[in-house]
Amino acid sequence: MYTIVTGACGFIGANLVKGLNAIGIDNVIAVDNLSNADKFRNLVDCELADYLDKQEFLDLLAQGYFDGGVDAVLHQGACSDTMESDGRYMMDNNYRYSATLLDFCLDQEVPFLYASSASVYGGGEVFRESREFEAPLNVYGYSKFLFDQRVRRRLPDAASPVVGFRYFNVYGPREQHKGRMASMAYHFFNQFRSEGRVKLFEGLDGYADGEQRRDFVFIDDVVKVNLHFLEHQQSGIFNLGTGRAQSFNEVAVATVNAFRAAQGTAASSLAELRAQGMIEYVYFPDALKGKYQSFTQADLTLLRAAGYRGEFATVEQGVAEYVKHLSQH
Repeated sequence: MYTIVTGACGFIGANLVKGLNAIGIDNVIAVDNLSNADKFRNLVDCELADYLDKQEFLDLLAQGYFDGGVDAVLHQGACSDTMESDGRYMMDNNYRYSATLLDFCLDQEVPFLYASSASVYGGGEVFRESREFEAPLNVYGYSKFLFDQRVRRRLPDAASPVVGFRYFNVYGPREQHKGRMASMAYHFFNQFRSEGRVKLFEGLDGYADGEQRRDFVFIDDVVKVNLHFLEHQQSGIFNLGTGRAQSFNEVAVATVNAFRAAQGTAASSLAELRAQGMIEYVYFPDALKGKYQSFTQADLTLLRAAGYRGEFATVEQGVAEYVKHLSQH
């Protein structure tokens, strides 16, 4: 019996494969599209039963090859570029692909865990898993929202677990291939290593420079939540963040201080780092205006009610761990 992970060469997918291996599950089929060949590096230290290209996988699925042979599907495969403007591509890659796998899992009575996104909430300030708070700002968010709606329609009759995770701002190892879509912690680390300073957006939507606030969640915590639900087999759509909004300034300060700590330098405050020119602010791009979430904070009420009791790393804790990893690679 196989555990299938789609998007397995990507950031969250690869970490999930590694997490499965850590609990003794290595009969894993990794599904992805390696048109970006460098993503293979994310799986070098993982144990797999097989790798399949996305289209090959879908063809085999349609032929019934996997019928009766799957323990669970962890579906992370999607276009995660929030600036993608090709709506047909986005809907095919994110919505239709997901719908195909949902149908398969419900038919086979196989647990289906999938990646949703906090982008479904758009510019609102209430982040609760309820229809009245959902208003995506871009086609990426809409593709995730529409699939969540499909899941809601199917859940009452589902004979096997279906779990959607609305990921907030995830950061951590194995995201280096994502380019401009990688986390701010990753970009801040590389900026500081090469230039001795980090750059943040100036203020917007009533927020001071760098004070836009997001719910930043460390990848290790994302893996723990997925594995918890894989074991306990409950259904629903859940926020997956920390429940704390922290500013981009806090991410920048944590990154710079973690980097400098490795060199024996004492921590500095935001004001001190600004005065020394280590943190500066740049013009907010017009292309993002009206499509940008200046504030996110996961409401964890449903996640906690479903039985997940794990604590989530703060930005200071998670970024320190991440910087240590980046410094070694």
